[in-house]
Amino acid sequence: MVPNSSVPGRLPGTSVQEPGLVDADRDIRFGKEGVTGESDSSDVKEFKEGGYGWMVVFSVALVNAHTWGLNSSYAVFLAYYLRSGDIAGSSPLAFAFVGGLSISISLLVSPLVTWCIGRFGTIPTFRVGVVLEAISFVGASFSTHIWHLILSQGVCFGIGLGFCFTATVGVVPQWFVKRRSFANAVATSGSGFGGLTYSLATNAMISNLGLPWAFRILAIVAFVVNGGCSLILRDRNKAVGAKHVAFHLDLFKLPEYWLFLGWGFFSLMSYVIVVFSITDYAQQVGFNASQGSLAAAIFNLSQGIGRPLIGLASDRVGKLNIAGLGTLTASVVSFFLWIFAGKSYPGLIIYALFGAFAGIIWPCVAPVGAEVVGLSLLPAALSIYWLVLVLPATFAEVIGLMLRTSGIDGYLNVQIFTGVMYIASFVFIWLLRSWKLQQMELLGTIDDPLAVSVPTSDGDGKPVVQSGPKATENGRLRSYIVNMFVFKHV
Repeated sequence: MVPNSSVPGRLPGTSVQEPGLVDADRDIRFGKEGVTGESDSSDVKEFKEGGYGWMVVFSVALVNAHTWGLNSSYAVFLAYYLRSGDIAGSSPLAFAFVGGLSISISLLVSPLVTWCIGRFGTIPTFRVGVVLEAISFVGASFSTHIWHLILSQGVCFGIGLGFCFTATVGVVPQWFVKRRSFANAVATSGSGFGGLTYSLATNAMISNLGLPWAFRILAIVAFVVNGGCSLILRDRNKAVGAKHVAFHLDLFKLPEYWLFLGWGFFSLMSYVIVVFSITDYAQQVGFNASQGSLAAAIFNLSQGIGRPLIGLASDRVGKLNIAGLGTLTASVVSFFLWIFAGKSYPGLIIYALFGAFAGIIWPCVAPVGAEVVGLSLLPAALSIYWLVLVLPATFAEVIGLMLRTSGIDGYLNVQIFTGVMYIASFVFIWLLRSWKLQQMELLGTIDDPLAVSVPTSDGDGKPVVQSGPKATENGRLRSYIVNMFVFKHV
């Protein structure tokens, strides 16, 4: 690549396609000097979009299949726990808490994992998670009381999941520019295919081998596959100038970052309820355990197939456009398909086929985050992001089971609550989209979707805001409102 210092809106001495320069105005605002220092120049010259990056995508997809995919199979475990009575001292809320805890703990440890990546590197940090995840399943296989499950399938698995996920979530975007959303979506599709596989396999193993051996087999498979992936995975942290700071509190000064957080908060609240409830819902409306696990498998299959398509559409139509429209779609299908068609098995399967939109946050969070804060600050931004999402991850399924009543219409309150949460999430992401369009207008990049939004700066490196009608408060407010009702690539 040839450095391009004459392109308007780009920093002198930077490559036009270098992935570390997304929204480099954030680097100016946060005091970052640049992402291509002399010590990393050889790495930058060797970078080529794709290439070994596709091996990284493949390995991260396998990791997602054997972390988040395995976690999705908790819907099968939950349905079994609620009806078997094998776990002493338990209650439906306690079982829901175990599932929520596994996700919330994984997000809660993200600042620690981010620090470990900066201190010890991506691969050693990832391997800690591989070991802990295997230990959690082995421990769960000996569980007889609810506190055993809380410590093993809840806390220990959550820590292992957090180390694996946080260590790998920011790696794929470092290897791509034009196809960043597609590559990231392919990687996240692994969780869908993993959920498909292990929803069916877990139900079969519990039925034929019993609960303890189901856990032990999952422990062995996860350890072997994730351990093998640790030999393939590579990052480009030095080349892109990644900042692995656990708490970059200056991010809270950005209104757009708060919108980004709001989108994730309400989206995850809905997603956790759907992914953990679909198997139990199927059995409550009259279907058997095998039909319930099949519905969960179809839901995960939709995510596995749909996420790469979402990523491809994001690169072509716009990352924020697809994130917003996908969130709106998730709300619509919750209100109409799940409520009115879910009681018939074909209707439930059709609803499950829209699973890719229910989990729209996963293929979109990293690319959208890069649009908001820039690639170099993405690890720090996601570290706080996952921490904020601890609350919905912990209590979403607990709220869902509290809203559940008896009878064939027992999930109606849950369905309405889920739809409302998706609407709230849509409002936040659409406001964020409007902000991005306004920034592109102010910087003159609205007609070029591939241009980088970098403000001109004076000799001291301070951004110079354009003057004229667009720079006035009234003009900016009007622009912000109008952009909510126009469709442009963003």
